[in-house]
Amino acid sequence: MIKAIVAGAAGRMGGRIIHMLEGAQDITLAAACEQAGHPAVGQDVGEVVGLPKKNIVVAGELAQVLDQGEVLIDFTNPEATLNNLRQAAAAGKAVVIGTTGLSAAQQAEVKALAAQTRIVLAPNMSVGVNLMFKVVADIARVLSAGYDVEIVEAHHRLKKDAPSGTAVKLAQVIAQALERNLDEVAVYERKGMIGQRTDAEIGIQTVRAGDIVGEHTVIFGGIGERLEIIHRAHNRDNFARGAVRAACWIVAQPPGLYDMQDVLGLK
Repeated sequence: MIKAIVAGAAGRMGGRIIHMLEGAQDITLAAACEQAGHPAVGQDVGEVVGLPKKNIVVAGELAQVLDQGEVLIDFTNPEATLNNLRQAAAAGKAVVIGTTGLSAAQQAEVKALAAQTRIVLAPNMSVGVNLMFKVVADIARVLSAGYDVEIVEAHHRLKKDAPSGTAVKLAQVIAQALERNLDEVAVYERKGMIGQRTDAEIGIQTVRAGDIVGEHTVIFGGIGERLEIIHRAHNRDNFARGAVRAACWIVAQPPGLYDMQDVLGLK
């Protein structure tokens, strides 16, 4: 039985991951942690996330519980994730990271730490979204020039980073398929007399409203027709299931940096 540690256990994703671990066959929750000073610290994690008491107390530091598990599942924030990853890598623990909003420098550090341990880093762990990554790349290669590409993403009003990590990944895989430099062609906002759209640009637009879990639409707009690929998350459980699946997979891999495409065998 694989033993998992969940960082950010009292958060929206952390709680759902713990619920998904509750019914899993090959993996179990061994420990949980939150940032120091969080109200959940010192409480039973089951009671924190709405489950029966589990006799697992939420720790205020990862270091207090790191030796209790084989794999760390981290959905926190960029700074906390990097701090947790450094500790886990030093201890040789496998890590699953679903945190978004990592800077280029932080992503580079994740890649460097992958030389020490096994890491799955993915902006979205939904099986459906990761299939979407593959499908939109294939579509972009077939349609190629002559079709404008627009990406629209919508999330709840509490989400801090924009555009979403999933939208950025969609733009990256499409740009790569079209042999374009995303830094040169990405358009994140349009306002005023901006002139005609260029043939090469990839639009990435953001909506924040209410309690939207997550919606991503990729539009391939041609003359006389439009193709749309849409993924809508109805709740966070699909992300949590993907994270648990990644945790079960990563513990048996050699050191390196992986994503959900690796986990799902889509490469």
